[in-house]
Amino acid sequence: MTTPPVASTPLPSVPLTVAAVQAEPAPGDLSGNAVTAARLVRRATGHGARIAVLPELFLPAYHPPTLAGDPAGTDVAATDDGAVADPRLDPLRAAARDGGATVVVGAAVRHPDGRRTISSLVVDPTGAVRVGYDKQQLWNGERELFSPGRRGATLLVDDWRFGLGICYDGCFPEHARAAAADGAHGYLCPSGYLAGSTHRRDLYYAARALDNTVYVVFANAVDGAEPWRFNGGAAVYDPEGRPLARGADTGEDVLVATLDPAVLADTRAAHTMLADRPDDQGLPRTALHA
Repeated sequence: MTTPPVASTPLPSVPLTVAAVQAEPAPGDLSGNAVTAARLVRRATGHGARIAVLPELFLPAYHPPTLAGDPAGTDVAATDDGAVADPRLDPLRAAARDGGATVVVGAAVRHPDGRRTISSLVVDPTGAVRVGYDKQQLWNGERELFSPGRRGATLLVDDWRFGLGICYDGCFPEHARAAAADGAHGYLCPSGYLAGSTHRRDLYYAARALDNTVYVVFANAVDGAEPWRFNGGAAVYDPEGRPLARGADTGEDVLVATLDPAVLADTRAAHTMLADRPDDQGLPRTALHA
């Protein structure tokens, strides 16, 4: 296996303000959750955010019994080119358009070929909605309801590049590293971490930031009823893995932080892992007998 070279991508020229959201959607109420998402996006843009990231499967809610029992009511349909024209999303379109923001929000998507995926929808500042990314690493019972995504994705906002991941993707160092190799300056991760996973929640995304000297925007669901109770902790991490903003383990919140290209440059000058990594690292291997 050959390690792909890191793309020679210029650093962004100006700072960018982002928001990581933690909130509790209602299972199966896609229309109501879109209204909630719109309210939270307006709160984020009111604080200057140009990007707002909401949790995994936020539109239908991460509630497997409802997702299994009502796929028609919980899914949004995508066209062959990934466009989504569901009128239930109109409040969210309006919030993105009014705030001049890009929104990344979790959804269950039905594709024309019949595949059902856990996806991030991207709502652009004109209000257009498209499928940005389909989750590649499915966790546990998700495999019974969804198909894995087929490829990674990079979101461009101004001259910032963001790799897209969803929850369990961030547990695989290779996933964020592929984004960094593609020239990403940041990694956006809508997620659904259950209560009891606080240690892993706080470790994985800080590690992905430092591993790749990128900013990480981690959104998470919060509260809910057992066994589907989520633990918040939404955060924005700097390229050394330090939280610029972090939410509590309970309660709705919008965490706003500004990504600074000067900090990105300084961190990459001091921590040169991306530039220093050799091809075929660790291969071939030698067996030692004690």
